[in-house]
Amino acid sequence: GHEAFTAMRARGAKVTDVAIIIVAADDRIMPQTKEAISHAQAAGVPMIFAINKIDKDGASPDRIKQELSGMNLLIEEWGGTFQSQDISAKMGTNIDQLLEKIILEAEVLELKANPNRKASGTILEASLDKGKGYVTNILVQNGTLKIGDPISAGSHSGKIKAMFNEHGKRVKEAGPASPVRILGLSGAPQAGETFKEMDSEQEARQLAAKRNQIEREQSNRASKRISLDEIGRRLALGTFKELNLIVKGDVDGSIEALSDSLIKQSIDSVQVNVIHKAVGPIQESDILLASASDAIVIGFQVRPSGTARQLAEREGVQIKTYSIIYEAIDEITSAIEGMLEPTKEERIQGMVEVRETYKISRIGTIAGCFVQEGLVSRNSLIRIIRDGIVVYPTKEGATGELSSLKRFKDDAKEVKKGFECGITIKNFNDIKVGDMIEAYEIVEVQQTLEKKKKK
Repeated sequence: GHEAFTAMRARGAKVTDVAIIIVAADDRIMPQTKEAISHAQAAGVPMIFAINKIDKDGASPDRIKQELSGMNLLIEEWGGTFQSQDISAKMGTNIDQLLEKIILEAEVLELKANPNRKASGTILEASLDKGKGYVTNILVQNGTLKIGDPISAGSHSGKIKAMFNEHGKRVKEAGPASPVRILGLSGAPQAGETFKEMDSEQEARQLAAKRNQIEREQSNRASKRISLDEIGRRLALGTFKELNLIVKGDVDGSIEALSDSLIKQSIDSVQVNVIHKAVGPIQESDILLASASDAIVIGFQVRPSGTARQLAEREGVQIKTYSIIYEAIDEITSAIEGMLEPTKEERIQGMVEVRETYKISRIGTIAGCFVQEGLVSRNSLIRIIRDGIVVYPTKEGATGELSSLKRFKDDAKEVKKGFECGITIKNFNDIKVGDMIEAYEIVEVQQTLEKKKKK
């Protein structure tokens, strides 16, 4: 419910025909619920209120209805125009009546679409899967989409190779109001972008190429590198005007939310620009673009490849990786205000490749590993990276730990580059051959004298 995801709620309100606003009967109407109502009103979408948790002690649906009336939203029982239903999601109470009210609303609004025409609709989300390629979740809003149809979405195009419904089952076609996951697009289109079925694959490619060219021409170029620590100093000197960022993430929705939030941090004297944002791990091309355009690379739930990290060190490009959206926003805001004083910093100790796995009862999965860079120690904090995406730990603020580190049959305090070792990970057994284990430590960073004086 954080404000950073405002864009997601706004996008949802635009693609829907009827919005169900769910409010807990044992609580009050929260700010994010008010925001969702505002988005539905702005998009002109009719609302039905579902007052949930009526089975709980202290539940008072009437209090919620009273709060709604205070917001000029009168429900039908109270002489207004909005339908409402008291429900319990846990017990299944009155869900049938809620569905009936949705159908009634749809009949009154005459919600219809023509299935016998070329398909069009909206991109809901897009991500990169190593085995499948670019996976895109779409909502067909008009027409019927079939396997083999050429489509264009933003600066990407392709022919549909496979379609899956919400249960993960293959389908051959999708009619109006069907959400499907499709394979076959050349890239990850932006969430909220519209897609359209074209006459031929060539036409779809040409349209995508034109849009791509326009996007490229819009991106800025600069010449010198910068780090977050430098921003405060430059701001004090009055020489700093722009902060360029490259944002990479695991799914497009998160990237969009983070990019929008970072752009909003701009102040009079500093303009924040997101010059490039894309789904997938941080690659050499991102570092080269950052080097050319004086940008900082922000990674959200993704990590740089080994070659990208080495290139970044050579080029002097700073890579900042985050798993919590607020941390990224706070750090960039502090940098802009010239107050960046990090007290804790992640320091990469080493990269370890998983070359074999062994499943042993009572112990779990043992990973036979080779230390590619640096070292790994028994006390290292770790992340497991699969195809550039962090697969463990994925929870906000969580850290992974080793439960054992061995050389041959003996326990080891640390294992250095070029040596093999056996590793087991606390509370995680889904290790696969080819995974990379990133070992890191969190260290205290001293403030510089300049910042102390300033403070």
